[in-house]
Amino acid sequence: MQRVPIDLHFFIPARQASFLQVVGITMSIIRKNPMKAIPVLQKRLSRTRSIFQERGRDESFDEKLEKLSKELENMSELFLKVKRNEDELLDTLTEVYGHLGRLDKKRLDEEMDDICNKIRHSAQILLPMEEHQIQQSSHSSSTHYNVPQFSAQILLPMEEHQIQQSSHSSSTHYNVPRFSLPPLSVNQVRERQKLFKLLIYLLIYPENAIIKRRHLIYLWAAGSPGRELEEDEKLFDELLKFNAIVPCGNGKCPIVNKFKIHPQFHRYFIISVEPGGSYTHLFFGDKVYLLTKKKVVLRDQPFPTGERIIINIATNYLNIQPQWLNKRKYLEILQLGRWQDLPSHHIEVDNEKFLEELGNQKELKYLSLRGISRIFELPSFALIESLRILDLKACHNLETLPNNISSMKRLKCLILSHCYLLDAMPKGIEKLAELEVLKGFVISNSRKTPCKISDLSNLKRLRRLSIHIKGDVVIKDMEFESLGRFPKLEHLKISWGVFDKRQSDIPITTLPLRLRKLHLECFFGQKIPEWLKPSMLPSEFKELKITGGKLQSMNLNGDMHKWAIEILHLKYLQDLEINKQILHELFPLLRYVEMKKVSKHPDYEWSSVEKKGKSKSVS
Repeated sequence: MQRVPIDLHFFIPARQASFLQVVGITMSIIRKNPMKAIPVLQKRLSRTRSIFQERGRDESFDEKLEKLSKELENMSELFLKVKRNEDELLDTLTEVYGHLGRLDKKRLDEEMDDICNKIRHSAQILLPMEEHQIQQSSHSSSTHYNVPQFSAQILLPMEEHQIQQSSHSSSTHYNVPRFSLPPLSVNQVRERQKLFKLLIYLLIYPENAIIKRRHLIYLWAAGSPGRELEEDEKLFDELLKFNAIVPCGNGKCPIVNKFKIHPQFHRYFIISVEPGGSYTHLFFGDKVYLLTKKKVVLRDQPFPTGERIIINIATNYLNIQPQWLNKRKYLEILQLGRWQDLPSHHIEVDNEKFLEELGNQKELKYLSLRGISRIFELPSFALIESLRILDLKACHNLETLPNNISSMKRLKCLILSHCYLLDAMPKGIEKLAELEVLKGFVISNSRKTPCKISDLSNLKRLRRLSIHIKGDVVIKDMEFESLGRFPKLEHLKISWGVFDKRQSDIPITTLPLRLRKLHLECFFGQKIPEWLKPSMLPSEFKELKITGGKLQSMNLNGDMHKWAIEILHLKYLQDLEINKQILHELFPLLRYVEMKKVSKHPDYEWSSVEKKGKSKSVS
């Protein structure tokens, strides 16, 4: 790109024409020795501030000059590493020098924001990376990922600008806020270090990909041995706050469960990628291997590899040959299953023999086989004591789990949802003391289920639990009594397999004290059970979702309390008689409600946030 010289006559009044000579000399000095640019400007700024202070004290204007001083300080460190676009930067700095030298307070005051923006823009296109942060020794046995320490300038606090969905567009089009580069102090940089390390995982995925919140949080959890999932969820909200990700496909609901990467996020890093290169190689080197073709054959290699992360981006058919896993001794993340939110994204493997080689993985922390068919059973996991995340969701052919599951003592998340042939929970799950998420826990008859709900009360860290009740089970009176003994449980889902009048209610006496969200799927009761009435709910309970089933009425039948629920989903309830007016009377504190396929009523979605003309993301 050809550099356009600055016309200083445009900026400098005629009476100061002699100042052109000074500017010309300064430009010559800076061009010959660019390293003097910042010190020269700082000296000029100091003199300018002194002159204005002698003319009269103006604290407001002096603060703006101080702001400019900080911009120059931030630039000074970057300037040491500048490798390209140098001419554009120097033109900007020379222009700033001209502004300072003219002593035109009014014009300088008016154009201060523009000056600072130009300096920030220069920082954006020149932001470097240190080679020692990109490379990691191939002989290192460290369990930490090779993640460069980014400057905090890659994120922009949203302030008053919130992400809003256009009311006239489809669910995938948004008014997206600008992604730019504010200056941050050294302390702020340090505070954001965790976030920057996690942020680059997003560069692995296609630019327009729709990603689920939980998927990203589970990936993060794999690399954070001393951190609870709750902390990762807060970091996710930080990404929303800083515009790095954009809510997508959530409708009007204030809770963000799906998102897209900010449109400018990938493009921001393109200046650091060599022609023909990729973000993945830039940030991870040879430590990451992405499966991007529709059909992939993974063959044995004659020597071990140093890959730590393998992620299936777009592969539907996997042929994993013997010894392929054995040659990858340092794997930490193995995502062979799908990450996409579409159940139709089908994945097949030629056979399940490759799973036998998992026992040799000493550092594996994340294993996802989600949505893979033709996996009927899992081998012994006795040797994978390092595993923290095990995602088996929608493995439709899976029939049994290993009996020694208790050996995975570090496991945080066990996801078994939609494994419809799985009808027994092995004894030992109750010994997984680190478990925070357990999804798809199956209740069948006592002969088939050695591990019961009552056994799980030992899991003191459990925050999310989903239970699936098989059609052939008879719920005993004391079966669900232990639910009240989960000290940290916040999210609970209960689903039923087939219709059985004996399951029209379940004997719950007390819900967990910290429960915030309850989801009932295919509930066969015709009226609201006693344990779900307002007077029985915990004080923190805010969200109710009822999907499918035989519910006919939401009347409280004598309970004088009102529901304090803020978020309500009612879906696929053909027998439920309710209208919008009654709904808002029963739930006076609603912030969001969704009704879909409820009786003969038209679909209805309402948000108090939309009504007030604001948008807010809720964790």
